[in-house]
Amino acid sequence: NKKMCKHCYMVCHEKCRYEIMAHHPEQEEGNTLPIQTFYCACGVINKHMLTKIQAKDLVPCEMIKLDIILQVDCFFCHDHNVLIKDSVMTPNCRASLWYTNNVTIYDSSLNGIKALRECNNIEISNCKIDSPEFGWKSHHIKCFNSDLISEYAFLLASDIEIKKLTFKGKYSFQYVENMSVEDSKFDTKDAFWHSKNVTVKNSIIKGEYLGWYSDNLTLINCHIEGTQPLCYCTNLKLINCTTSGCDLAFETSDVEATIIGKIDSIKNPRSGNIYVDELGETVNEYTKYPVNGKVFVKHRQ
Repeated sequence: NKKMCKHCYMVCHEKCRYEIMAHHPEQEEGNTLPIQTFYCACGVINKHMLTKIQAKDLVPCEMIKLDIILQVDCFFCHDHNVLIKDSVMTPNCRASLWYTNNVTIYDSSLNGIKALRECNNIEISNCKIDSPEFGWKSHHIKCFNSDLISEYAFLLASDIEIKKLTFKGKYSFQYVENMSVEDSKFDTKDAFWHSKNVTVKNSIIKGEYLGWYSDNLTLINCHIEGTQPLCYCTNLKLINCTTSGCDLAFETSDVEATIIGKIDSIKNPRSGNIYVDELGETVNEYTKYPVNGKVFVKHRQ
């Protein structure tokens, strides 16, 4: 509903005919803006000299504020200090927010396939996100009170803080480092593979093959569902967790665990101590690795 700056409207007629629109604060005569860079779907880079507003006149921190529906393939690339509020990025925004620093997104919907790639200092709250390749190689991320559907979410990302996230997908949080999760619900296979320094509290994690090859994964007051969880781990800790449908757990893992209730079966823990209220069975099979883990059961079937 705002008047568009005439300098911020460009069309790449030669190749893709994509319209690129943005809103900048009102211009002041006699000042010059630094060059802005826009990426069309065809890959052509359009640059335009815009009228500048002094940094002191921008509120806050030279942020660009959007209250529109975005349908541009590549939007916000190599940018800084971006605020997105009450906005929708449609599936046509395939590769929005790449190589961008200091991004705040709230009360919005993100639907592009490759949103947030190699970004830094990201804050997301009260958002609905459907992005198969979300957050790859991004760092210093906060994600609160949101819904996320994704495959390979946060691949190779680091320094992540998550609270009250509902997640559905697969191959999530692989190769992440330094991550904390609280009060969340995850429905995902192959989560936390090859992760380092991850702590999950008061959450539900549903999906097979949880946490394989992780290092220093800690689960506190969590409920775990799915076959063959937490295998080939080092420095694995479970504190007051519950399980359902978990069989062949802890294979070749170094683990310290306290499990409330029953676990279906435990297989060949490499080292550590596992305390369970009830155990379906212990599976001992030949392995080339030493099996020195101990299982303490209150009530054995």
